[in-house]
Amino acid sequence: MQGKHKHEPQLNMFKTQLKTLILDTHALVILSYKIQWTSIDKEFEQYYSDSGRPSVPTRTMVGLLMLKSMFNESDESLILRWVENPYWQYFCGEQFFNHAPPCDPSDLVHFRKRIQKTGVEYILKVSASLHCKAIKEEQVLIDTTVQEKDITFPTDAKLAVGILKECWRLADKSNVKLHQSFSRKTAQAKLKLRFGSHPTKKTIARQAVRDLRKYAKKVIMQLRNHLPEEIKRYSEERFLFYDKILAQKRGDKKKIYSLHEPEVYCMSKGKAHKQYEFGCKVSIGVTAYTGIIVSATSFETNVSDVHTLEQTLEQIRYVTERNPTEAICDRGYRGKKKINETIITIPKPLPDSSTRYQKQKVREKFRRRASIEPLIGHLKYDHRMQRNFLKGVYGDFVNCVLAAAGFNLKKMLRLIASSLDSMKRCSYSIIYALINLFPRFEKVAF
Repeated sequence: MQGKHKHEPQLNMFKTQLKTLILDTHALVILSYKIQWTSIDKEFEQYYSDSGRPSVPTRTMVGLLMLKSMFNESDESLILRWVENPYWQYFCGEQFFNHAPPCDPSDLVHFRKRIQKTGVEYILKVSASLHCKAIKEEQVLIDTTVQEKDITFPTDAKLAVGILKECWRLADKSNVKLHQSFSRKTAQAKLKLRFGSHPTKKTIARQAVRDLRKYAKKVIMQLRNHLPEEIKRYSEERFLFYDKILAQKRGDKKKIYSLHEPEVYCMSKGKAHKQYEFGCKVSIGVTAYTGIIVSATSFETNVSDVHTLEQTLEQIRYVTERNPTEAICDRGYRGKKKINETIITIPKPLPDSSTRYQKQKVREKFRRRASIEPLIGHLKYDHRMQRNFLKGVYGDFVNCVLAAAGFNLKKMLRLIASSLDSMKRCSYSIIYALINLFPRFEKVAF
């Protein structure tokens, strides 16, 4: 059953009212007034049953997700800071200062799974709609980037050692005594891998990798022979997964790079300091001149940029409730000139008959396209898209969409703060003008 906040008009003798602790002119307080919380409650009502114990209020959970993406916090640190910060509590709909956490950090995981993709996209829509007419621009900028997963750089040796460790744990849990566990030989092989790229040690390192694969295959064979029938039936799928990893070669397609994140795929970055990235491809859509993110979506496979356009434009249509007239992209999107009502524009040489003015306008347009690059950098380093800690394909989608929503909310927060500062400067100028007009007010302390 959906939980909601109950505001009590009467004061509580044993609790402190938040309005006595906070300033009404704080940017986060004004932002909480701008968000339509009733529409969020109504939209998320479909994810709850009509009976049962009331859940944590929807405004609290959605507010926590917004604060997490705005201020780059983990689930655990978010809850700890929420208890300390009265402004965060007021933003989440609390009436009195609360000394206890609103929920367990794991409840945020369950809530993200509950609202599914449509609910997460609705949070992005709410964050973009705060900017009103600014999201109704005719032109959008679209680009792709890589959202790295929380895994180490994969090697065949690491995967083989990981398989051995999981098999040892399964044997201990099932009380199966292995005829040979290869624990000592595994430690010796790992030592041989040190500085394996050195010319004098390459042969030894290659042999060590082959040995680790051989040890893993033998341990899997022992488990298949000695595990109880019930456990063996449930573990066979995992054993087949191990066999696929141990059999894959360098040139194979759809390789597995991680035991706990098998959906991760490899993308070439093309930079000298970092040749490859392991994660998922993310497409970002931004309004051309106001810089508001109107699309952020992930892809399960490493598709080319031009094949990401349809899914990106569909999300833009959902967020802005209209089709953009023009999508400005880089040369990676060549191949399609128009999708539905949107024209796809990429840099290309103009004919010799073009005037200087026409060339200048085209140059300005594609210089503006480059403004999406630093924005992607802010998404990564300020809003938790640099390394994704959420599990699975759904976690990839949730992380990038919430990062985009956090960017839009933080942008609105800065706009509110700047407008408040300008109002203060204006009020101070009026006061000083009055002092100059009426010298008798000089003794008044402002």
